[in-house]
Amino acid sequence: MTSEIAARLENLQINWMFQGKGFAFFNRGNVAVFARCSEEAISLGSSGMMTDNGLAYLIWRDEQPILAAHGGKEISATPEQVEEIQRFSADLKNALGLTA
Repeated sequence: MTSEIAARLENLQINWMFQGKGFAFFNRGNVAVFARCSEEAISLGSSGMMTDNGLAYLIWRDEQPILAAHGGKEISATPEQVEEIQRFSADLKNALGLTA
């Protein structure tokens, strides 16, 4: 990670924690994403929100936002949660230079 990217992440209060070789975990508050990292690129997975059931991913069913966790556990996502996840994803992509 370059010092420029580290500064952008810090400015956006996004934490970068390595899981292991080739993988990273980014979070801000209760919102998080796993990423695959190589020397050439970073590939982000889907962003989700930490819940009592673990990391729950934002999905849409019949135009309704749902947080879906491991084991089939689902809860309705509030508009605030949807906005927080989407803002985190956009901020992270921008900080990493993944958007045009």
